[in-house]
Amino acid sequence: MARIRQLARQNQTMLKKTGSYYLIHISVAAMVAYAVTGNLWASLTLSLLEPTVQAVAFFFHEKAWDRAARRRAASAADAVPSLA
Repeated sequence: MARIRQLARQNQTMLKKTGSYYLIHISVAAMVAYAVTGNLWASLTLSLLEPTVQAVAFFFHEKAWDRAARRRAASAADAVPSLA
């Protein structure tokens, strides 16, 4: 449990961003699914399933981009000659 809390603290901004994205995605998915099916229960089921999977994928997508940015920054720092 301590590991989960630590992970949540370290990724607080990303988790908030993921959560807000999740809510927007559910809303849009529900409206589209209802427009297509005309069935409230089907639209709610579809709107919860697909965005849930997308939110998890989005979190790991953001983590990968952050890791890549850190690597690029480290490479750039290593490429700059020191003034010593």
